[in-house]
Amino acid sequence: MSQLPSKPVTHPAPRHPLVFDTRALGRQPGTARSETRIVPAPAGLRVALAGVPAGADIKLTVMLEAVSEGVLVTGEAVAPVTGECARCLEPAAASVEVTWCELYERGDGPAAAAGDDSDRHFLQGDLLDLEPAFRDAVVLALPLAPLCRPDCAGLCAECGVRLADAGPGHNHDRTLDPRWARLGQLDLGTGTGRQDGARAVEGPEG
Repeated sequence: MSQLPSKPVTHPAPRHPLVFDTRALGRQPGTARSETRIVPAPAGLRVALAGVPAGADIKLTVMLEAVSEGVLVTGEAVAPVTGECARCLEPAAASVEVTWCELYERGDGPAAAAGDDSDRHFLQGDLLDLEPAFRDAVVLALPLAPLCRPDCAGLCAECGVRLADAGPGHNHDRTLDPRWARLGQLDLGTGTGRQDGARAVEGPEG
């Protein structure tokens, strides 16, 4: 019986800013080392209204720890975020901080040889490609409804002007129809209008 071909393995580029060489770490469980890099943001780190500009500087700190299964990675990243305010549609800028933890198993294990389709991560020789886990962590942390500032009042529902620019006195009071002006002169609380009406009816009989 012929065997199904295993899932093709892609080898990361050693000089890629999100690829780490684990040779200096060794394979003795318990050994660890930390590294900090400034890396350019990959393209496509965005959601509907916000994203990390491609090529922007991202501060990345990783802790690599040797474990019996492979290498345990704890990552921290600080990335700039630009987008569109969800309330007033003006440009919005902020930053996002993310942390994540992933286990990278040895690439010579049975799961890797079988082309495992699960969400498990594997080392490629001594190289560790951090980009997939890094990308997932950053995208999940992006704001779905970014704001230009926390107290943004949004837009006027009638004219669409930005309320922060229009000022507190902005309103759309309409001129009262003169046919209804007489109602404003009636004191309905005291019944004055009813008494005046009664005199108007009783007058001709007197």
